[in-house]
Amino acid sequence: MPKKKAPAKRAKKLPASPLLYADTRMSADQLYIGGFSVPDAFISFKKGRKWYAVLNQLEYARALKESRFDEVLQLELWLEVTREKFKRAKVGYAELVSTLAAEFEIESFKVPGDFPSSLAFQLVELGVKVDVCEGSLFPSRETKSEEELAWIREGNRCSAIGIRAAEKAIRQSLVKKGKLVLGGKTLTSERLRSIIEIACLEAGSLSMDTIAAGGDQACDPHCAGQGPLRANELIIVDVFPRVSRTGYHGDMTRTFLKGKANEAQKGIVDAVFKAQQDAIQKVKTGVNGKTVHGSVLETFAKLGYETRCGESGAEGFIHGTGHGLGLEVHEAPRVSVVSNKLKRNAVVTVEPGLYYPGVGGCRIEDVVAVRDDGPEFLSEYHYRWQIK
Repeated sequence: MPKKKAPAKRAKKLPASPLLYADTRMSADQLYIGGFSVPDAFISFKKGRKWYAVLNQLEYARALKESRFDEVLQLELWLEVTREKFKRAKVGYAELVSTLAAEFEIESFKVPGDFPSSLAFQLVELGVKVDVCEGSLFPSRETKSEEELAWIREGNRCSAIGIRAAEKAIRQSLVKKGKLVLGGKTLTSERLRSIIEIACLEAGSLSMDTIAAGGDQACDPHCAGQGPLRANELIIVDVFPRVSRTGYHGDMTRTFLKGKANEAQKGIVDAVFKAQQDAIQKVKTGVNGKTVHGSVLETFAKLGYETRCGESGAEGFIHGTGHGLGLEVHEAPRVSVVSNKLKRNAVVTVEPGLYYPGVGGCRIEDVVAVRDDGPEFLSEYHYRWQIK
C-alpha cells in the first residue's frame, strides 16, 4: 500500500503590523512612537522590531535628527515606486501603504480606532488586510518611565503657574456692585482664562479649553464659564496645559472665593478636600481604581452629600474620581466605577467634586504617580481658597 503523506505544515501566521496615519497634534500614539512633532498627517508602521516613518522632504532631514523612528523613508521616492507599481501617475496613501505592505512582506495591519475610515476602506478595496485594534494600540502608554514622570511634573508646574495667575487676579480685584473688577474693568470668566493661558504660554505650555467658571455655571463640570465673576461665589479654575517641548500635559484644579463664604459653601469645600485627600492616600500599585472612587462616595455619604438626578440634570458628585494623564489629558487608567487595578508608574488625577445649584461647585484636583508604597505627588499648589 502507498505510504500516507505527512500533512503539510501550515505557514506560521505573522502578527499584524501596527499602522498609523496621523499628525502628532491629533494623535498621541504618533507622538509617543516618533518622539517629535509633525503638523501634517504621515504614515508610520512597524515591521518586526523596527518602526518606520514615511515623511516628505520638508520633514525628512529633521526626522533623521530628532525622531525616535528606527528608519525614515522618503515619501517622494516611495510615491515614485508606487506609481510604477500601479502604472498610473496619480496615487494616494492607500496605494502607498499597499506598496509598502508588498515590499516589506507585511500580511496585515493593525490600526487604532481613530484611524481614518476612508483610508481603511480604500486599503480593503486594494486587498490590504486591516484589523481595528481592540483597546489601545500602545498599552505601554499606561505606565510611564521616570523621564515621562518628569515631563508630567513639568506640565503641572505650568498648571500651577496658570492657577497662581488666576488667584492673583482674583485677589487683586475689587468688588463693585457684587462683581469682581480688575484694573477698572469687570473680571469675566473670559478675561480670567486669558490671564491663565498667557501665564501658561510664557511658562512654555499651551492651555486650551481652560475652565474658569463661577457660581451655578461651575455646577456643570466642563462649563468653561462666561460673563462676570462675582463676589461670594465659588470659582472653579481647572488648568490642563500641554508642554510645547514634550507634548505631555499637566492637570490641576483649585476652587476660590472672593469675599465671604456662607456655611453651605464652606461645607462642600471641606467635604471635597477631605474626600480628595483620603482618596489620594489609597492610590498604590495593585489597588483597584474602583476602590479609590468608592472611598470618595463613602466620604460624601458619611457627610450627608447626596447625588441626585432630576429633570434639570444631576447634582452632587456627578463624575469619576480621576483619569490617566500623559500625552492626552484623558487616557488610561480610569479611577471610577470601572474596575481596573492600578499599575506601578501609572499616572492618575484625583479630582472629586460637589455641585449644587444655588450653592455652587467645588472641585480639587491633583496628579499622582502610582508607586508600590503609595502615591507620589506630581503636582503642587496650596489649598487656601478664601480670598479677602
